[in-house]
Amino acid sequence: MSGDATNFALNHDHTELRRTVRSFFEAKADEAAVRSQLEPPVGYDAQVWHQMSGQLGLTGLAIPEELGGQGFTFVELGIVTEELGRCLLPTPYFATVVLAASLLMHAGDDAMQERYLPGIAAGSTVATVAVVEESGRWHPDSIQAPAHGDGNRWVLDGVKTYVLDGCSADLIFVAARSGDDISLFAVHEFDTVVRRPLSTLDPTRKQAHIEFHATPAELIGRQGDGWPVLARTLALGASALAAEQVGGAQRCLEMAVDYAKVRRQFGKPIGSFQAIRHKCADIYLDVECARGSAYYALRAAAALSEELPAASSMAKACSSEAYARAAAANIHIHGGIGFTWEHPAHLYFKRARSSGHLLGDAAFHRGLLADLIGI
Repeated sequence: MSGDATNFALNHDHTELRRTVRSFFEAKADEAAVRSQLEPPVGYDAQVWHQMSGQLGLTGLAIPEELGGQGFTFVELGIVTEELGRCLLPTPYFATVVLAASLLMHAGDDAMQERYLPGIAAGSTVATVAVVEESGRWHPDSIQAPAHGDGNRWVLDGVKTYVLDGCSADLIFVAARSGDDISLFAVHEFDTVVRRPLSTLDPTRKQAHIEFHATPAELIGRQGDGWPVLARTLALGASALAAEQVGGAQRCLEMAVDYAKVRRQFGKPIGSFQAIRHKCADIYLDVECARGSAYYALRAAAALSEELPAASSMAKACSSEAYARAAAANIHIHGGIGFTWEHPAHLYFKRARSSGHLLGDAAFHRGLLADLIGI
């Protein structure tokens, strides 16, 4: 595979991966399966999760082979997240495979990688990353939770919130202040941790409020070097999330077009009316523009190119807005039925809104882009 981030067309192998993954999700993640996981606190089907890891190897897709993974790149990982966005299957994939595994792989800590990555690759370890605090901002100045200690003996205090799959995780990587700098820590003992599920707009993606009370933790990498690692992890995450949003927006477009073909008013399909035709065309344009920026960001992520920060922010901003518009238009085209609990359109609308804020909203990423280009 070329490391050139400018060549972002998918090849035959990528197409086959997409076909396999989509076929699996169509069999395991229909609307009934998604709805069955909305209420339980764990928020995902353990059997499907183990099939994703054991049968398809999706949890270890981008983890090196010597650490139990498949050794593929972030492009392949993005294809999986795009298909997950298309079906809305609740899983801890984004928290575990995209965020937690990426953080470990870029932390420069061989011992921690050897200890935790094989479990993530095998699907036996559910992990997450705790960054955001009460301000809700994905910014280093907002990280204030204190860490005390030295060497291998550390304890954490403070609060983290909006932690993806925080109640079901076996392992939490925490960004905390060690003195004036940010360091990263691993928490796997929860006797002094209070985890509370949050009631959020999007029931397909579980989040948690977590309190640490002198909680034992292990330093990851070097003390004070946490923010560069975390910044790269968040850029990688934004690239994968942009692809996930494209998958959701594409599904909204398909739902809207399919309904416009069969719903009739005044003796004609509503898709023959100019207002509906133009709305569908606008969604299509949004989705394709977002897809281009997301695939470019995935290539930059796979190559770890210097363009990654800008490409990921551009993709996240573009995909967030495209998904929001596509989800809203899908409901409008469906009319009254689209507003009801019984119809899946509202699930995509809620995911679009929550994903728009995850890892920073469009305005936040435009600000990052402005900083990168010096304006």
